[in-house]
Amino acid sequence: MAFWGRGIMWIKSPTWQLLLWWHHFLLLWSTIDGQTRYSIPEELKRASVVGNIAKDLGLVVSELYQRKLRITSEAGKQYFNVDLGKGELVVTDRIDREELCGQSPSCLLPLELVIDNPLQLHRVEIEIQDTNDHSPSFSTKEKLVKIAELVNPGARFPLESAQDPDVGLNSVRTYLISKNDHFKLIVKNLKDGRKIPELVLEKPLDREKLQVHNLILTAVDGGDPVRSGTSEITVIVLDNNDNAPQFEKQLYEANISEKTRPGTEILRVKATDADEGLNGEIEYLFAEQTTDLIVSLFHVNPSTGAVAVKGTLDHETSALHRFDITAKDKGNPEMDGHCSVEIKITDINDNIPEIIVTSLTTPVAEDSAIGTVIAIISAKDPDSGDNGKVTLTVSPKSPFKLNPSVSKHYSLVTNGPLDREKNSYYSVQITATDSGKPALSSEKTIVVELLDVNDSPPLFSQLSYIVYVKENHPPGIILCSVSASDLDSGENAKISYSILDSKVQDVSVSSYVYMNSDNGSIYSMHSFDYEKLKVFQIVVQAKDQGSPCLSSNATVHVFILDQNDNAPIVIYPSSAALGSLSHQRMPRSAKAGHLVTKVTAVDADSGHNAWISYRLAEATETSLFTVNRYTGEVRTKRAVSEQDESSQRLLIEIKDDGEPLQSATTTVSILLEDGLHEPMLELRHKASEPSKKTGRITLYLILSLASVSVLSLVTFLILAVKCIRSSRSSGSCCIRRSDCDDYKKPNRNLQIQLNTDGPIKYVEVLGGDMMSQSQSFRSCMSPMSEYSDFTLIKPSSTTDFKEVISVLDASLPDSTWTFESQQVSRKQDLY
Repeated sequence: MAFWGRGIMWIKSPTWQLLLWWHHFLLLWSTIDGQTRYSIPEELKRASVVGNIAKDLGLVVSELYQRKLRITSEAGKQYFNVDLGKGELVVTDRIDREELCGQSPSCLLPLELVIDNPLQLHRVEIEIQDTNDHSPSFSTKEKLVKIAELVNPGARFPLESAQDPDVGLNSVRTYLISKNDHFKLIVKNLKDGRKIPELVLEKPLDREKLQVHNLILTAVDGGDPVRSGTSEITVIVLDNNDNAPQFEKQLYEANISEKTRPGTEILRVKATDADEGLNGEIEYLFAEQTTDLIVSLFHVNPSTGAVAVKGTLDHETSALHRFDITAKDKGNPEMDGHCSVEIKITDINDNIPEIIVTSLTTPVAEDSAIGTVIAIISAKDPDSGDNGKVTLTVSPKSPFKLNPSVSKHYSLVTNGPLDREKNSYYSVQITATDSGKPALSSEKTIVVELLDVNDSPPLFSQLSYIVYVKENHPPGIILCSVSASDLDSGENAKISYSILDSKVQDVSVSSYVYMNSDNGSIYSMHSFDYEKLKVFQIVVQAKDQGSPCLSSNATVHVFILDQNDNAPIVIYPSSAALGSLSHQRMPRSAKAGHLVTKVTAVDADSGHNAWISYRLAEATETSLFTVNRYTGEVRTKRAVSEQDESSQRLLIEIKDDGEPLQSATTTVSILLEDGLHEPMLELRHKASEPSKKTGRITLYLILSLASVSVLSLVTFLILAVKCIRSSRSSGSCCIRRSDCDDYKKPNRNLQIQLNTDGPIKYVEVLGGDMMSQSQSFRSCMSPMSEYSDFTLIKPSSTTDFKEVISVLDASLPDSTWTFESQQVSRKQDLY
C-alpha cells in the first residue's frame, strides 16, 4: 500500500514503515506555496541528480544557456548546479546535514534560480534528510561515582548524557547498564526532549564485601543500523558521611537579555546537607561534562551558588544554554548532588539588516521600457521577531522602484524613461530598515549603467590649431597632436583620425605630413624650407566607430619659422657681388667724411637672421677709412696725406644677427689719384652760375613737385580708406608711413603689407632705413575668428613694436596681435 504525504512516498507493510530509496535513496519533489521543494538524504555522491528542475519549473531546456540560468545559495557555499543541456539539478559537493543545520529538527537549504531575458527569480528549497552517520558518544570515557555504604536503596545518581549529532530517530533513543547486583538504570525524559540516565541503588552496599563496582553505560540510537557508544562507570563505596547534598530544585530556569553585562547575577542554586560540620559544608561547581563554551560565558560562585554572566552573550549564536551544577560537601568521603540550569537569551535589536543583490543586469539600454527588471534584491537580519523583519525602500528621485517578489525578495524595475545623455549611469540607493525599537537600517548603492546609441559626433578640443615649426628640422618629427572627444560610449566613442586631401603649392598635403590614426599625432614627411614655404593648412577629421559613423573636422595652421641658414650676399658693388675685386677711385684731395663707396648686402632669411652689420676687417691703412656698421658706407676718417699709398685695399666683413651667426666678406680696392678734384670744382662752378634757362627749369620743377605732392596726398587718403574697408573683406592695401607722430625717429619708414585673400590673411611690416632693412614683422589672421589675429615676430624694440601696433590699430581697430608668446589685445595693453 503506497500513499503520498508531504511530498514523501512511503511503502507501508502490516508490521512497519520502510522508506524506500531508489538507487539507495528516493528523490522527493513537491510544490508548496509557489515554491519548489526537493527532499534528499545527506552525503549524496557528487553528480547525483536531484530532479529535473527545467521540467518542474516549466522552462524550455534549449533556452537555459541563452537565458543564462544560474544558482545562488544563502548558505554561501555552492552545493548544487544545473546541467543546462538536460535541465537537471545535480549535486556538486558533499552535503553534511549536521554541518549545515546542527541539531535543528528541520534542515532546508534554499536556492535561488535566476534567469535572464526576461529576468526571473525562482525559489527552490532542498530538504536535507538525516542519515544515521554518527554514533552516540560521551565526553568522558570514565565516570567516577562515590556512594556511602549507608545510603538507602532508591537513591539516584545522575550520569553524563551521550551526544549524537544526528536528529530524530537517528539520535540517542535509550541507555543500558551492564548487568550487576546492586544498581539499575532509569532514563529521565526532560520536556525539551533530552534523555538523562540515572543510576539507581537497588540493594544496600557493603564496603567490607566490595569497595568498587565497575559498570558499563551504553547509549543506543534509533537508526538503522543501530549505533551505540559506551562509558565506564566506577562506583566507590565509602564508609562515612552518609548524607549527600540535595538541591531544592532539579531544574533552575532564567531569561536574560543578550546585552547583559559581565558580572550580572542571573540566579542562585541552593542545596542542603543533613550532616554537620565539614560533612555539611557545601561547595558549588560546574559538572564534569560542562563544555568550554559554558565555562567562558558563565561563572558559579562556589560558596553561594550564584550563577553570573562572565562573557559576551549572543542570541544569534545560541538562544538557549543548558548545563549542570554539582553541589559537593567536604566530608570524608565527599558526597555530591546535581541539578540542571537552563538560561534563555532574549533577543534585542543589535544587528543591522544586510542587503543582498541576488542578480543585477547592467548596463541597460537607455530606451528600456518601463517595468524592465534590473535586479533581484533581498535582505536578511539575524535578529528574531520584529527585530528581524526588514522592509526595503528605494531613493524616490531615481527612475526605479521596488516590486515585491517571492519569499522576501524584491524586483528593482524601471519606473520612468532613461536618458544616457543626461546620466550615463544611475546610483540607486536601497535602504533596508528593520521593525525593531529603535529601528536599525543599512544602505546599499547599486550602479546601473546605460547603453548608448550613436547620436553624438566627435568634437575637437578646438576648431583651429596653430603650430610653429622650425625650418630644416629632421623628417619624422611630431608637429602637433589633435584630440577629439565623443559623448557616446563603447564603440560609439572610439575615434580614428585622418587628414583630408588638400593642396599645398599644387601638391597634395599628404606629401608633407602624415597622421597617426589612433592618437591624432601629426608628423612631417620631410624638412621645410622657410624661403620656399612659410605657411600651409591641414584639415583633419575625427570619425567614431558607431553605426552609422559620425565625424567632424578641424583645421591645423602650420607656420614655418625661419632659421639662420643663409649667409649675407653682396649686391653692390656689382663686381664684388660677382666675386671679383671691386675697384674704386678717390682723389687725394678728399677730406675727412668723404664717401668713397657703399657696400650693400642682402640676406634671404628674415627677422633677426636678416639683420646685417658691416665691419672693416682689414685695410692697408686702418686709420684712413671707416665703414658704417648699419649702412655699409665707406668713408674717410681723415684727409689723405702724401704718405698714404696710392693703392688701398679694404676687406669688409658682412654679418647677420642670427644664431648661429652667418657672414660674408668682400674686398674693395681704392686707387688714390691726383687731379680728380679739378673736374669736380669746374662742375660746381658751372652749377653756381645763374642763367635764364636753368631758372625756367627750376620753376617747372617746383610746379611739378607741388602737383605730385597734391596727387600723392589724395592717393594716400583713398588707399587709407580702402585699407580700412578691406581689412574685413578680400583685398590688399599698402600703407607707407614716415616719421610716426607718436614716436619720432629719424631715418625710419614703416611699410605694412596686408593680404586678406584666402583663408590665411598675411601681413608683412618692413623698416625703411638701412638699420632696419632686414627687420620684418609677419602675421597670420585667424580665419576662424570674427576678429583678425596678428602674429608679430621679433620686433627690434618695444618702440618699433608700439609703432607697428599704432599703425595697425588705426587701420584694423578690431584686431588682436600676438608678439611671439605674448598676447596683446588692442594698443592700450601696451601702455
